[in-house]
Amino acid sequence: MTADLLVHNALLVATVDATRREIPGGWIAITNGLISGVGFSTDAMPEAREKIDASGCLVTPGLINTHHHLYQNLTRAYPPMTSSPLFGWLQTLYPLWRALNEESAHVSAWIGLAELALSGCTTSTDHLYLHPRNGGDLLSAEIAAAQDLGVRFHPTRGSMSLSQKDGGLPPDDVVQEDDEILALSQTAVERHHDRSFGAMTRVALAPCSPFSVTKDLMIRSAELAEKLDVRLHTHFAENAEDDDFSIATFGCRPFEYLKEVGWLSHRTWVAHCVMPNADEIVQLGAAGIGAAHCPSSNLILASGISPVVDLRRAGVHVGLGVDGSSSADSASLWLEARQAMLLAKLRNGADAADARMALEVATLGGAGCLGRIGEIGQIAVGLVGDLAIWDLTGIQFAGAIADPVEAWLRCGPTSARDTIVHGRAVVRNGHLVSTKVEEMMRSHTRLAADMQKLN
Repeated sequence: MTADLLVHNALLVATVDATRREIPGGWIAITNGLISGVGFSTDAMPEAREKIDASGCLVTPGLINTHHHLYQNLTRAYPPMTSSPLFGWLQTLYPLWRALNEESAHVSAWIGLAELALSGCTTSTDHLYLHPRNGGDLLSAEIAAAQDLGVRFHPTRGSMSLSQKDGGLPPDDVVQEDDEILALSQTAVERHHDRSFGAMTRVALAPCSPFSVTKDLMIRSAELAEKLDVRLHTHFAENAEDDDFSIATFGCRPFEYLKEVGWLSHRTWVAHCVMPNADEIVQLGAAGIGAAHCPSSNLILASGISPVVDLRRAGVHVGLGVDGSSSADSASLWLEARQAMLLAKLRNGADAADARMALEVATLGGAGCLGRIGEIGQIAVGLVGDLAIWDLTGIQFAGAIADPVEAWLRCGPTSARDTIVHGRAVVRNGHLVSTKVEEMMRSHTRLAADMQKLN
């Protein structure tokens, strides 16, 4: 059978499959969006309608982003927050973010997902928890952006229900009542969630954090997720402020609260997970929880270093997140993979992590967070045709000839040469395939200036 796409002549194909096969001179065939063949240069290759020569390149599964706030690229590197810890940072930016509407949600999502694609990302989530009054249908606006670009998207219908008048952090006009949130969450799932194998869009439920929603909303969101058979996402144990707030407000640590509200479940993946203790790590693993590790954001906000090595050892699905562009600033999954490797070495010792560990976290770990192991995050026959092709030639890779995987992450910085989603190129030769880049950039500049009150 003739394949739709054949990627061939790779320096190395790092499959991250069940046996972690690495194939020198390897090739991958994709048909109808799924991988239809993988082989060595000595194996017979199928005919294909399109061929991509990957000479001098490492080919990996497409990278998976498990935590983001896409709209925040409208306030990227905003000066007043560059030296604030988490709570002060949020209070500085909420008054700006209340201007979010359908147009700015769409354009910021388009730009953010495009930036991720340039870094080899083929699947991204988004934690859209901000829904200003009269802002419109923000979730549908960003889903339309992902569909236009052609990237796989796991947006979450986020929420906040505690405003400043209730002792929370956000302004009153960006929160909603619990019943309204749950009704809109169910509508979003019914409208957008695709349960089919290889789906391009899936939706999860995502109350923002324990300090921005009611306890009742946390409990009822878990119940609704069970009823609708979707996943759950929230911020968790992000820093010392988070711990202190939980103890003062709920009389327990964040982990105990997560358990109390019914979130200690295989449906759940949490963001950050910086502060769990040793016993909590074991219980998180036993529950099948996922954790989105956001190294750059945690460094910018001085939140701490997540115990990634210990979490993985306990069985937690550890993925990577670029987090909101107002904290991490750069939406590069390659950068987060490198940071994750370096921070794991710093926390656990030089031999505790390497580039292969980081690649697993960026691919298979992300698939675990999103409940899609055996579908995305690996190169194997029958799985989705999501690939990142990395050019390992040029001055920055001179001398790095012994190990292409280590060269990929230790040299650079680098971006993907080609990003393939469901068998279709989103990035080709280092450039976005879309013809809308300049138009979207002009719109983004205007909207960012409006939000930052620079006009």
